[in-house]
Amino acid sequence: MKPYTASSLALVTAGLLVLTGCGRGSGGTAEKPTDVNTSAKATGTLAVWAMGSEGEALASFAKGFEAANPGIKVTVTPIGWDVAHDKITASIAGRTTPDVSMIGSTWMGELAKSGAVDPTPGNVIDKSAFFPSAWETVEVNGTAWGVPWYVETRVLYYRKDLAAKAGLTPPATWDETKSFVKGLQKAGAGQGMNLNYTTGSWQEILPLVWQQGGSIIGSDGKWTFDTPEMVRALTQQQSYFKEGLASSKVDPASFPASFFKGDVGAYYSGPWMIAGMEKDGGPGFADKFDVAPYPKGSAGGTSFIGGSDLVVFKDSKNRDAAWKFVQWLSDPATQAEWFTTVKDLPSVQAAWRLPELTADKRVTVFGEQLKDAKTPPPFPTWDQISKVIDQEVEKVALGKATPQEAAKAVQAQADTVGTGL
Repeated sequence: MKPYTASSLALVTAGLLVLTGCGRGSGGTAEKPTDVNTSAKATGTLAVWAMGSEGEALASFAKGFEAANPGIKVTVTPIGWDVAHDKITASIAGRTTPDVSMIGSTWMGELAKSGAVDPTPGNVIDKSAFFPSAWETVEVNGTAWGVPWYVETRVLYYRKDLAAKAGLTPPATWDETKSFVKGLQKAGAGQGMNLNYTTGSWQEILPLVWQQGGSIIGSDGKWTFDTPEMVRALTQQQSYFKEGLASSKVDPASFPASFFKGDVGAYYSGPWMIAGMEKDGGPGFADKFDVAPYPKGSAGGTSFIGGSDLVVFKDSKNRDAAWKFVQWLSDPATQAEWFTTVKDLPSVQAAWRLPELTADKRVTVFGEQLKDAKTPPPFPTWDQISKVIDQEVEKVALGKATPQEAAKAVQAQADTVGTGL
């Protein structure tokens, strides 16, 4: 289960890769992939790195691949998210990469630029099988450099019991959301809405930009943050603090206990919170909360999509077997079984039609939301930009900057660092 944070650990980044292509490839430019030899048996050993709960569960899960491919041995090395980025960086520099590695979905741009990862072979991986927005996390300059392994997106969590007490149904629009939160407050949720305004807050701001039809990339391929849509997005979030619907004075560590107690009536988060709510909310709490799609702005209810990708490194000594392992992990039935193991949402659309995913109506809400979700472009400098957004969102929430000032500050930094391509 993921921890109680507003951002998935799959998106943790630890700074930019400061690597060159090391003679391996094109450094992220368009590159034609080489087909996998599908007639050859998968034999030998595969070294795989994985992080978090995935790293803890994958070794046992991979025995299914070994059973289907006698003669192959998969060795999984669990790695902490706090050191994963640096460890991958060092392995690329030292030419000691594993065959396969899980990576945060926002790392792909810098890894592609390093020239160390293998382009995705089209004869074993079908692009159309994945959610289009998930596929965007692996594609850089016209070339796919891996596959989306699992995905996550954000929806609205709310206290169903308090909503029923106030005679409310889940909101469908921005305006309805404010009325909804006010109703939850009258029903006893003093804080109303828990909004993230610190680390990872960009994941709540970008949907507000997209829901107006805005973009953070212009037609010239450059960052565009100083826009009317960004200002309105920051103004919309700030209004919750100004109107007393959310609080910037409450210790963030008090959440999610505050949701269990009913002090908080609603918040935005990912699918891992379902299991967390059921486990830690106490007996009967599963019946007290529910989820709903992101409320819509003028251009829709687009949410943020994140998760983790899988890459095969060019220095792999068992390339064909590595891609066959990735292919196996991308099979709909395998993805559905993986969901029952660690609750990671499938990136492959067909998996969502299987019983493992259709049994819980709350999970199906995430499946519907994934049809309208976006990701930041996989540019090498995104880590730097996202940190600046977080800093400026906090200033706006605390009343230390206006939305206009914050948008200009983000744009100034974006102009300085560029896209990295």
